[in-house]
Amino acid sequence: MIKCALGVDIGSISTKGVIIDENNNIVRSSYIETKGNPLNAVKELITILKDGFDSNKYKIVHVGTTGSARKLIGTILGAKTIKNEITAHAVGTISKYPNVRTILEIGGQDSKIILIENKIVTDYAMNTLCAAGTGSFLSSQAKRLGVDVKDFGNIALTSNNPTKIAARCTVFAESDLVHKAGVGYKKEDIIAGLCYSVANNYLNNVGKGKKILPPIIFQGGVSKNAGVKKAFQDILGEEIIVDENGHLMGALGIALLSQKEKEEIEFNFDILETKFETVGTECNKCPNHCEIICIKKNNKLLDAWGNRCENGLYGLE
Repeated sequence: MIKCALGVDIGSISTKGVIIDENNNIVRSSYIETKGNPLNAVKELITILKDGFDSNKYKIVHVGTTGSARKLIGTILGAKTIKNEITAHAVGTISKYPNVRTILEIGGQDSKIILIENKIVTDYAMNTLCAAGTGSFLSSQAKRLGVDVKDFGNIALTSNNPTKIAARCTVFAESDLVHKAGVGYKKEDIIAGLCYSVANNYLNNVGKGKKILPPIIFQGGVSKNAGVKKAFQDILGEEIIVDENGHLMGALGIALLSQKEKEEIEFNFDILETKFETVGTECNKCPNHCEIICIKKNNKLLDAWGNRCENGLYGLE
């Protein structure tokens, strides 16, 4: 029986999962939309990963979670390893590109930059305030222009004269787009301009003051957009590497980290038949008024967090 590790990276927009074997080969993987419900998303993810998984040949003995819902999903999956996205993305990327110096990551609603020296993270920054440099921004603008966001990058590459689009924030960029479209700029030039807008917004916010050195790896959902990749290459004057599994690096990284746990677990796919529920409540037992999140399994309390003192856990059962 070959021992495997399951890594799940669950964010606000997308949920990613990989199963790797003892040699770190990806046995199964999936990338789906979270759709605002991480509980349903992880069940859908596990269903997909189960399909085609040879349980007679492989056995999952390690589980790790990362992403914005890592605590919640880690509790449900019985994960022994729960880490932040910076650590997971760095470990996953280094496993495939040992000499990487800079990781540019743009997801659906946030973005991050990770600087690495000799396989050690030396600096990082995240942007969660402005959506102008994220996938959700590109999706909304694609809809406004009547273009499938999947075709956005290839259309951008046909432009010989990208239109300058304000990169300061979502509101300014959208207003500028409407104006440029209204005065007759070509659609492909506007789309190319939006790609440059995303790259400039990222570099002016997340990458501000950072020394970006090659090799440079571009990952996250937006890395699949060839127009944004070209924009980064033109602005930075460096080759930008996009791995075919770049969108899975967080999941891969947390799977690799989970393998370091000495204790093995007995993971199976019974989660699909289990009823999980999250309940939010406010504790009024002290002036903190903490917001407590409770996770229940088959109507029984499994875990709770959010409390600043022990008072918040009394009476939750």
